[in-house]
Amino acid sequence: MLLLGGLKLLSNIALAAPWRLSRRTFKVAIVGAGGGIGQPLSLLLRSGPGIKELALHDLVEMKGIATDLSHVSKSGMVTSFSGENMLEPAVSCADLVVVAAGMPRLPGMQRDQLMAANGQVAVKVATAVSVACPEALLAFITNPVNMIVPAAAEVLKVNGIYDPCRLFGITTLDVVRSEKFIGDFMKISPDNVKIPVIGGHAGITILPLFSQCQPEFHGDKAVIKEMTHRIQEAGTEVVKAKAGKGSATLSMAFAGARFVDSLLRGLKGEKGIVECAYVASELTDAPFFASPLELGKDGIERFLPLPTMSSTEEEAVAKLIPVVQENAKEGIDFARKCLEESMEVFPSSLP
Repeated sequence: MLLLGGLKLLSNIALAAPWRLSRRTFKVAIVGAGGGIGQPLSLLLRSGPGIKELALHDLVEMKGIATDLSHVSKSGMVTSFSGENMLEPAVSCADLVVVAAGMPRLPGMQRDQLMAANGQVAVKVATAVSVACPEALLAFITNPVNMIVPAAAEVLKVNGIYDPCRLFGITTLDVVRSEKFIGDFMKISPDNVKIPVIGGHAGITILPLFSQCQPEFHGDKAVIKEMTHRIQEAGTEVVKAKAGKGSATLSMAFAGARFVDSLLRGLKGEKGIVECAYVASELTDAPFFASPLELGKDGIERFLPLPTMSSTEEEAVAKLIPVVQENAKEGIDFARKCLEESMEVFPSSLP
């Protein structure tokens, strides 16, 4: 065992699984709960069902936000944890850890620059989860998701508790945007639009499959190309609209809450819960890939097969896979570098 908290880790593994099986309410921890995404996400989760404890963590003082949320007339309690040394207590015995911490994307910022700023978040949270809640589902909002999730996976592997069915990159915002833009174009409610978005969560790696849209999409190839580009660059659209003073926080909180609700419904044993997410995958040559998943009591219940795609979509997949592969490698390399520098890991133990 490479983690200093080895005995605690083994104890948690032994105790965690049995008590989840018959429960209908869960502990959800939000890391980065004081930020632009974390606060509205906390409110949305607090207003929903199925959460017995909402644990809020951030580097800044969280008592005020927790007290404010505790006055919402919903069952369950709200707890607060502040400072890096309180990360493990915050996630202790959590069923689900949602990570919204880190620096937002700034105008002109490249994904590798964002990884340099936010990669440590993935390493520190994955390390805390390894010790305090090794059976938890772990879902990242923190960008760049294409790199963050592989980095977290590497930390979990080194600490001996990696389960690819429990680790997610939340790409629901790409789906939500697709539903909205398509609904507006077709003059129908976005609630009635279903479309898978595969690949990743950045630029050309975001691929909405218009050939699989329900109801059938009526736009021509030019419209599909234009709308695909808008979906891929929607984050930049928001950053520009906010004049560089913010990123997509409210829509991301909405999408994150939707994904969390689906995860919790899966944990409760509901069947047929399907969401797209960026996960470890064998569907393509990329080690991590976003695709539709059926969720269940252990996270990923089943990978839905990739559908028959149009020739244009097949070409887009062929172009995005090398990008996703490179992103994954960069994330893994980042994690390994951090682990080699950590006092908690022996560098010679890294593969």
